[in-house]
Amino acid sequence: MIEETGRVVAVEAGAVWVETRRRSACSGCAANAGCGHGLMDRLGVSERRGHVRALCDLQVAIGDTVVIGVREELLLRASLLVYLRPLLAFFAFALMAYCLSLSEPLIILSGLGGFALALITVRMRSRRMANDPASQPVVLRALLTGPAGP
Repeated sequence: MIEETGRVVAVEAGAVWVETRRRSACSGCAANAGCGHGLMDRLGVSERRGHVRALCDLQVAIGDTVVIGVREELLLRASLLVYLRPLLAFFAFALMAYCLSLSEPLIILSGLGGFALALITVRMRSRRMANDPASQPVVLRALLTGPAGP
């Protein structure tokens, strides 16, 4: 499970909206010390906030700190869907046009058409998956933010 900490900004029936800090991948990069993006990230210039709707069966209130999670296989499937399917469609359509001995501009247009078609199917599938509880983030636990007792 991939986990991220955030702050609850809104509460719905069975779900909460969580504000998370978006970080760049620069912290894991070997060139972090000499890179401008890494420096900007450390200075907080590139800090952005994202809002995520997460399913929740815990009693949380606005302002509480929670840990949300997404299954790894869900993230992998979504990445393949968004990145690999359009690329494969581009090459498949261009290859079909090439096999039909079409001219180069038509091969390029065929590839772009396959790419566009794949993007449309990705968008339709992501809309269907948006309401599926199995494909949504969940609140794993709430973190204590107040004093630790008497």
